[in-house]
Amino acid sequence: MEQEYQRVWDECLGFIRDNLSGKEGEDAFTTWFKPIVPVKLEANTLTIQVPSQFFYEWLEENYAELLKDAIRLTLGPTACLQYSIVMDKSISDSPITTRIPSTGRQSTINRMKDVPMNQRSDNHDILNPFVIPGIQKIRINSQLSSAYTLNNFVEGECNRLARSAGYAVADRPGKTAFNPLMLHGGVGLGKTHLANAIGLQTKEFHPEMTVLYVTSEQFMQQYMDAGRNGTTSDFVHFYEMVDVLIVDDIQFWANRGARTQEAFFHIFNTLHQANKQIIITSDKAPSELQGLETRLNSRLKWGLAAELLPPDVETRMNILKQKMRNDGVEMPDDVIEYIAYNINTNVRELEGALISLMAQSSLNHRDITIDLARQMVDKFVKSTSREVTIDYIQKVVCDYFNIPIDSIQSRTRKREIVQARQLTMYFAKKLTKSSLAIIGLQCGNKDHATVLHACKTVANLADTDKQFRLWIDELEKKLKD
Repeated sequence: MEQEYQRVWDECLGFIRDNLSGKEGEDAFTTWFKPIVPVKLEANTLTIQVPSQFFYEWLEENYAELLKDAIRLTLGPTACLQYSIVMDKSISDSPITTRIPSTGRQSTINRMKDVPMNQRSDNHDILNPFVIPGIQKIRINSQLSSAYTLNNFVEGECNRLARSAGYAVADRPGKTAFNPLMLHGGVGLGKTHLANAIGLQTKEFHPEMTVLYVTSEQFMQQYMDAGRNGTTSDFVHFYEMVDVLIVDDIQFWANRGARTQEAFFHIFNTLHQANKQIIITSDKAPSELQGLETRLNSRLKWGLAAELLPPDVETRMNILKQKMRNDGVEMPDDVIEYIAYNINTNVRELEGALISLMAQSSLNHRDITIDLARQMVDKFVKSTSREVTIDYIQKVVCDYFNIPIDSIQSRTRKREIVQARQLTMYFAKKLTKSSLAIIGLQCGNKDHATVLHACKTVANLADTDKQFRLWIDELEKKLKD
């Protein structure tokens, strides 16, 4: 029998969906309303569970009126909507309550004490003690590229959370729950593009703010130069006056630059305490970044870590179409589909394949056809150093043991399947930059602990079982050929 709160929420969803029109409306409904779970209905108050603090803030900032109309229509003018926010795999003890209607929205938040994000000061008037009196603002080159905007950053399931978070940060830098905002993911998935785009959008929304983009290598070199010149204090003070600081590819500090990390740690603290925005990119999640100082790594976990995943085929097609529009190029749909289906590693290689095809067509005076695309893709893939993917590892392992690929995705506990699955996880961790969560997801929907256990098991068997050692050596040779 359907629970009453489920029926009420289903009616609300129906109203919400009817009021979100077009493709963007459908995407918004899928992203921001489908994940919501109704929990209970008591005394005309509906409690809904949302996945995170970020999720709650986004709903309140963008869809508060729509939610108010939906709950009021369903339960009447005295209805209340109450949020339960999932935090650290538990639910907040004191849910956030929004009374509808109200003379001014009243929300009470009693967050868990061990969530570092909530230790931020709410005082927006903290003064920077290093700013010279009388100097109100510094003018600097932001080092942002006008080519990398949110408008030409193609949204898909692979990056929707990161893009949405980026837009929220640009709208209210330093005043959301996602500070720092850490964008992480593999090579060529758009981390630099998105970080740059957030900076440009921030400058558009807040032209009075100082925004600075810097690579981790630039930051390190500047710090070393300052040390040689005896201007380290000036270096630190300069960065502490920035309103939005974007540091790209922070993983390059791993196992090097201890003093650089220490300087950045103090700059981070000053900016964070002053409610200034910090945006960081990395090829790994904070929990997987090895070689960073522990206290710096812990700071990276304060805000939101949003992962950018490899784009699915629909997103890849949209990326190609966007690139073609920008370049004023037209191409048959079957050619676009062929490229999108066959170049599936990352956005950079996808765009590279498109440029190669256009060059082939222009230089050889040939029409762009599916045959030309096929020839180009064959050459492009062969001439490009193969990036080992989890899919490729699964294929090689399954071919080696002569088992179907879908067996690795199954829940079977047959010894030969379990060993093949463990070997796949082992090589995925060793040869790819995928997170443990992504590896587990693609190997039978396992969690990261299972992946770690599989890697340890393979390593132990390699030391004690000669046959297993032979399998590992032969598979590794095939994967690297």
